Amino acid sequence: MTKSPVALITGVSRAMGMGYETARQLARQGYHVIITAREPTQAEELAHQLQQEGLAVTAQQLDVCSDDSAAQLAAAVARQAGRLDVLINNAAVMLPAEDPAAPVDLSEAQRRFDANLFGPWRVVQALLPLLRQSPHGRIVNVSSGMGSFADPVWGLTDSKQPTASVYALTKLALNGLTAKLAKDLRADHILVNSVCPGFVATQPDFAEYGARPVPEGAAGIVWAATLPDDGPTGGFFRDGQPLGW
Repeated sequence: MTKSPVALITGVSRAMGMGYETARQLARQGYHVIITAREPTQAEELAHQLQQEGLAVTAQQLDVCSDDSAAQLAAAVARQAGRLDVLINNAAVMLPAEDPAAPVDLSEAQRRFDANLFGPWRVVQALLPLLRQSPHGRIVNVSSGMGSFADPVWGLTDSKQPTASVYALTKLALNGLTAKLAKDLRADHILVNSVCPGFVATQPDFAEYGARPVPEGAAGIVWAATLPDDGPTGGFFRDGQPLGW
C-alpha cells in the first residue's frame, strides 16, 4: 500500500519510448508509477533502471488484448498499491510501413484495432473501480495527429506526409472513445483526455527527420495526467494546447 498518488502506464517496453520517459517525469513529481508491458521482463528491467535513479517505479505484466490479463492487473494493483489515480493508455501497435486503406489486409487491421482501441477500452474497464475511488482520477489516451482531420501535417484529409492508414484510423476511434468516456465519467470527477505527443525521436533515426526529443513529447502527457480538478475533459491536446479533431 502507498500513500503517494499512483499512476499506471501501459506499453512500456523500451527505454527510448514515450512510456518510459513519462514514467520518469511522473515519478519525479512524487507519483508511484506502475509500468506495464506484455513481456514482464522488459517492464521489470526498465523499472529497475528508474529505481536506480531513486524513483518509485514498479512493474506489472499486461497484454492489453487479453481480458484475463487486464483483470489480473487490476487485482495486482488493488492488492499491492491499494489505489490508482492516473491511467495512461500508451500501448499501441504501429508498423514502420502500412499499405493504403483500400487494399489493406482487414484481418491484420482488426488486430491493430484490438490493440490500439479495444486495448485501452479494456484496460479502462478493468481499472475503473480503482479510478472511481480516487479523488483526482485521470485517464490519458496517447493518441496522434494522424487521428485528426485538422492536423495540417499528419491529418486524415490534409496530410502532406504519407501516413499509416490503419494506425490513423485506430487513433481517430481512440479520440472518439476519449470524448465518450469523458462524458460518461464526468459524474465520477474523472478527467479523460487524448494527447498527441507530436513527432518524437522514439527510434534512433527519427531525429534525422526532424523528430523532437522524447522528454518534450512526454511533458504533454504528464500535463494531462496532473491536471487540476477544474481542468478540461474530453479534449485532444498537444503540449497542453487544444488540437482540432
